[in-house]
Amino acid sequence: VNAFTQPSQFVVRSACRPLLYTTSLSATPSDENEPLPEFDDNEAEDRNDDEADKFLEKAQQLREQIRQMESQIGEDRRARYVEKMENDNNADDEDDDDDTPKKKSLKGKRVLILGANGRLGSMITRYLLRTYGSEIKEAVAAVHFVGQATTRGYGRLSYEVGAEDGVGTIGAAWSSEEDRNANFQFDPETMGGYHLNKLRIVEVELLDPVQVQTITEDVDAIIYCATDFDGNRPKAVASLNAAFLFRAIANPTKGRVEIEGLRNCLEGLTATVNDQKWKEQRRMAKYVGESAAEVAAASNTATSTKKKSTDPTQFVLVSTCPDAFSNFETPFGEFNGMKRQGEKIVLDEFPSLSYSVLQMGKFDDNFVEEGQELQFADAEEDTIVVDGVICAARTEENVKKAEQKRINRRDAARAAVDALLNEDIEGKKVQVYTKVGVTDIW
Repeated sequence: VNAFTQPSQFVVRSACRPLLYTTSLSATPSDENEPLPEFDDNEAEDRNDDEADKFLEKAQQLREQIRQMESQIGEDRRARYVEKMENDNNADDEDDDDDTPKKKSLKGKRVLILGANGRLGSMITRYLLRTYGSEIKEAVAAVHFVGQATTRGYGRLSYEVGAEDGVGTIGAAWSSEEDRNANFQFDPETMGGYHLNKLRIVEVELLDPVQVQTITEDVDAIIYCATDFDGNRPKAVASLNAAFLFRAIANPTKGRVEIEGLRNCLEGLTATVNDQKWKEQRRMAKYVGESAAEVAAASNTATSTKKKSTDPTQFVLVSTCPDAFSNFETPFGEFNGMKRQGEKIVLDEFPSLSYSVLQMGKFDDNFVEEGQELQFADAEEDTIVVDGVICAARTEENVKKAEQKRINRRDAARAAVDALLNEDIEGKKVQVYTKVGVTDIW
């Protein structure tokens, strides 16, 4: 067969595929002169452009639909979240089925006691653990020290909370240093209701803002009973404490526990509240898929730090009645004047915090029995300003009365802890006492 004159069929096969295509070849002279098919390049390009435009338009439509769906989902989530927060905030006030108002509670709360190594502070820690230990999340007992860590006051705190009620041994004084220490083991039969598992002890220099901010992180309430005084006299003078005396001489401008230390604690607590607010904004932002700033701008209700009616009072300051002690002059000011300055800081400088200021009567553990009914009286204004400094002003009327409010320390501890839950004295400065006797101030 002449392959150049006769049309033939050739089959091209692939190793991978059985049959790709079939073509017909003809080698006649007429085939050489036959014109090739004509193609319109512009028409093909126009067709391709139209198809691309259609795909682009379709993609834009899909993107717009996705945006609308995401926006709708975000709005629905935000609406549900805001509604949930509003319901949580108003549940205690607007309950149609239960007209009984909700009471304050310490359930799941972390309470910080500042000055826990003092006589009153250790009793406050004891009362808090024994009375509300099953409810609270944690009781943080802050031991104030000066200059360096110290065990001063640990013995009193250990005794009050019952850490020494377990089974223990005490080494002889002539024993080696290791054997001479006292060791106690937990006795569940005796110490089961002490709730010592809820107690955490920390050391802090209250005049160091960084340390104070650290210990105030994530606390819900603070009871402030720390002081630089023993009675109305500075501890450096009253007990000849070398650490306090050295600080007073070497660094007299460092500050006072009643003023600068108090302000440090209030600033730390305020920072904690603001941090909780920011965490709440971030949590909502993650929930609705937006930034925290957008969330804060979109809803004031869901990101507010409005205190619930069941939350405890955030700050309780333990101070003294004007008639409890006579004035004692210090290089930093009068005793009563410094107490009033601290009270003014709580009342005026931190309006975002809920507070109660307790002016305790003179502590009398010998002639005033414990367990008596607490009595409250409105605090009297007894200050004057001299050269820009708040000072105490004892009136002639109080002197003529020759009366003095008194209270047992254990009742004072009970009043300080119960103030966290006492709605009647929240936002007030009140005098607290159990007995009125003849004054010993002349």
